[in-house]
Amino acid sequence: MLEKLPLLLIALFPLVGILIERFCLYYLRRITEKTPLRVDDVVIDALKFMPTLWLFLLALYILTENLTLPYKLAILAEKLILVSFIMSIALFLSRILAGFISLYMKSFREDLPATSLIVQISRVLVLLVGTIIALDKLGIAITPLLTALGVGGLAVALALRDTLENLFAGFHILATRQIRPGDYIKLQSGEEGYVEDITWRNTLLRQIPNNMIIVPNSKLSTSIIVNYHMPQPELNLVIPIGVSYESDLQKVEKVTLEVAREVQRDIESAIQDFEPKLRYTGFGAFSINFNVILRAKDYESQHLLRHEFLKRLYERYKQERIVIISTREI
Repeated sequence: MLEKLPLLLIALFPLVGILIERFCLYYLRRITEKTPLRVDDVVIDALKFMPTLWLFLLALYILTENLTLPYKLAILAEKLILVSFIMSIALFLSRILAGFISLYMKSFREDLPATSLIVQISRVLVLLVGTIIALDKLGIAITPLLTALGVGGLAVALALRDTLENLFAGFHILATRQIRPGDYIKLQSGEEGYVEDITWRNTLLRQIPNNMIIVPNSKLSTSIIVNYHMPQPELNLVIPIGVSYESDLQKVEKVTLEVAREVQRDIESAIQDFEPKLRYTGFGAFSINFNVILRAKDYESQHLLRHEFLKRLYERYKQERIVIISTREI
């Protein structure tokens, strides 16, 4: 019976770990969802699969202690178990650090943009430290290894030139803070959309129709870009209009501005305290042309503002018998 005890432990310990994850962590997550803090959520998410792995490694350690193995094989088994435990701890800590960084970025977006590039790099650094410690426990000297990596670094850099170029371009984009997640941008090549994320290789742009554009970081960093959220999201909306030559321009200006103020005041996507402007721009072949200037809260809000203004202006012009003429020259 005693000989079978280690084998039973190997089967029992992982089962206990699975039960801990299925029940204990499940109920803990239900409890933490009701609390305003998010730190506890990060810790619980980081523990995913960890109890099962740790108990399995513990079972393997007990097994190696109870079995009669050759000396070198026993030493190797203990080192492998120790290295596996160190790497699991590194993985757990990398999850914790990544979770805390994500929370910080969401809370202080102005100080640190919420991008997956920063989260990925933080996880890699923690895993790298864990790998160095694990190699040291295996008796592998780190200094000669680093020297060898330095010698081969040039070849690796040449092979991964595009990847490294995109990686450093991503860091450059974040460091300059001229493009941030949530900004609406338009590239010189015509692509435009909201910046969803900046990864180690690409920047993701979400178009208004909800399609995703994937732009390499190196292309983005060298492109001429219009950022509609800088220096602020608010933007002026210029709407060109033309009326017939028989129109009373004083009346046109008065009626148009009345509608513009009404829309600017009533529409949620507009800046309520902005004073609309009307400026005559020239004489067309068939119309007297002018621009009406409204102000929207952000790039996407301009569409609703334009829609409501044109609809109400058309109805008002019909009542006032003001004839609209296309501003396009024929």
